[in-house]
Amino acid sequence: MRQLFKADQVYEGGRFQQNRAILVEDGRIVETGEQSLLERKYSRTPTFDWTGKAILPGTVNAHNHSFQSLLRGIAADRPFLEWRDQALYKYTPLLDEEAIYIGALFAFGEMLKYGVTTVSDFFYVHDGGNARDEAVIRAAKDLGIRIVLARTMYDWNGAPASYRETVPDAVKRTRKLAVKYQGDPMLTVHPAPHSPHAASPEMIQAGHRLAQELDTPFHIHVAEEPFEVEETLAKHGLRTVHYLDKLGVVDERMIAVHLVWLEDSEIRLLGQKRTGLAYCPSSNMFLSDGVTNIPGLLAAGVRVGLGTDGACSNNRISVFEEMRMCSLLQKVTRLDGTCINARQVFHMGTKAGGELLRLPVGEITPGYRADFVSVDLNDLSLSPATELFNHIVYSLQPTAIKDVVVDGKIVVGDGRLFTVEESSIVRKVNALLSKWG
Repeated sequence: MRQLFKADQVYEGGRFQQNRAILVEDGRIVETGEQSLLERKYSRTPTFDWTGKAILPGTVNAHNHSFQSLLRGIAADRPFLEWRDQALYKYTPLLDEEAIYIGALFAFGEMLKYGVTTVSDFFYVHDGGNARDEAVIRAAKDLGIRIVLARTMYDWNGAPASYRETVPDAVKRTRKLAVKYQGDPMLTVHPAPHSPHAASPEMIQAGHRLAQELDTPFHIHVAEEPFEVEETLAKHGLRTVHYLDKLGVVDERMIAVHLVWLEDSEIRLLGQKRTGLAYCPSSNMFLSDGVTNIPGLLAAGVRVGLGTDGACSNNRISVFEEMRMCSLLQKVTRLDGTCINARQVFHMGTKAGGELLRLPVGEITPGYRADFVSVDLNDLSLSPATELFNHIVYSLQPTAIKDVVVDGKIVVGDGRLFTVEESSIVRKVNALLSKWG
């Protein structure tokens, strides 16, 4: 099915262009061009007229934990380990399949309204199978968001039992899920050994081997907190990245999450191996993790996308917000207003995130999936009109986001979810939390 979307401005080719249109067919962008030309060429094609709006690529959330939206506000303002124990570990026994589904509906629905069209959900509450993973997938499909399920592989015996699996079970279940959804344009499954702290060397290597077998990236939390580095040094005599390299898993498949506590030698190695980073600046600030050296990692050749992390370690789950936070945090840490710029962080939150996940998303160009967002040019946060691109990064508010298209389907229109009634999500969340007492 063909559709034509036209707006006052479209962000393509690295700039906003006037009076452009986008032709979409079967979920893919097939042509872009001047409105009048495309309207004449495709005169019988259904057209969406977004006069007064600009269209830009949908954002890519490279790291999230959807169920954590249910725990938002719990254990705020606490040190990392207290936050973990009082929020995640305390409430994990209550996270049955229904709760996981509701949490994912909640997280993905909010993300869509904030312009996220693709999310990588790092999910680890498996409880001995794949039923809860399937609940996350069902929520994503019900809402219409594109998802990478980073199926976590976790065997540290200090964690809740529902997180833990043996290495053979983790491999078997992750492979089964990945094969089941192979070829689905809206869903891919990646192995995700949790971290050097929570996954044994055997589990980490098994996750990497499975990624090679499936020809996917693999995800892993790395050097988020000082205690993780100290633990790796004590156990293995190596800093975290060098330890992972000794295991043979530092390569272009690796999407490391956080990378806060690194030495220069680790940064150089990550760049040489062409690894990726899912950077979560707001979460790092909320949990007082520290500040990742983004200019240094970029200069070394590390590919960087942006993530929100879970909503109980951030509270907001907007990638536009993460663009702003990334830039401001790097500038103030280095006392250098030029160390990173709006174009770099916009790229991180769009095309670079798609490249990390190996998906043709994050750019409005023929051949890419039709995932894009409209913003209201009359919204106060986007005024004055002279500096629209900078406003998108530094001043945009959610009130400006009006329409969201994923795979050619309008899932948010005039700021309202179309696929699942927003009020029903709120009712489900409140009923669940009331039941928890």
